[in-house]
Amino acid sequence: MIATDKLSAGYGSPILENVTISLGNGSLTCLVGVNGSGKSTLIRTLAGLQKPLLGVVCCNGERTDQMTRQRLSQLVSVVLTDPVHDSLMTVGELVASGRMPYTGFLGKLSDGDKDIVDAAMERLGVAELADCRLSHISDGQRQRALIARAIAQQTPVVMLDEPTAFLDFKSRAEVMQLLQNLAHTDGKAVLCSTHELDLAERYGDVFWVVDGGGVVTMDKDGFVSGFFKKC
Repeated sequence: MIATDKLSAGYGSPILENVTISLGNGSLTCLVGVNGSGKSTLIRTLAGLQKPLLGVVCCNGERTDQMTRQRLSQLVSVVLTDPVHDSLMTVGELVASGRMPYTGFLGKLSDGDKDIVDAAMERLGVAELADCRLSHISDGQRQRALIARAIAQQTPVVMLDEPTAFLDFKSRAEVMQLLQNLAHTDGKAVLCSTHELDLAERYGDVFWVVDGGGVVTMDKDGFVSGFFKKC
């Protein structure tokens, strides 16, 4: 679903250079690397939130820099580490905002949209928080709500930057299991960056290792015997 050709990404000057990678359906790809190596920059560039410095990013055969925002948001959903500033918004409203690419100018939810939102909240265990304001829930609950919004967006590609941040170990494992299910059962192309190498090794199918300004693709055997074992 996502492919790059000689991609350079960064802010003014490149952090990552000459990156040629592809993200396929039906697999959970874990993006790993030390802090500051460019993991978040890569996700933002692949998701079309910032333009490549050089090279191209394609999604479903189309260049992302030539897509409308609406078209891209129907193909790619993304969960970033950026805080949610509208603390007066409820959990239900946050998750429902994932339907915006489909609701038109007025943003009115159909019965079908509401069913999708309810199912996403149920899947992430936040249905009982639907009427709670974001300022009244924990960081972990807010993270679950953000993932539920991405699921409600119903895109074939889902990208997440440190999705297990602020969660306890049990919840981190549950989220990684959910992402694996999204890939294996729902057939989505799922990319998540993580520092949880043990969880990445347990649930991941493909591994992108950011190192020295480039990205190396590994299968599970290579990851376990190489990067994971070294760390």
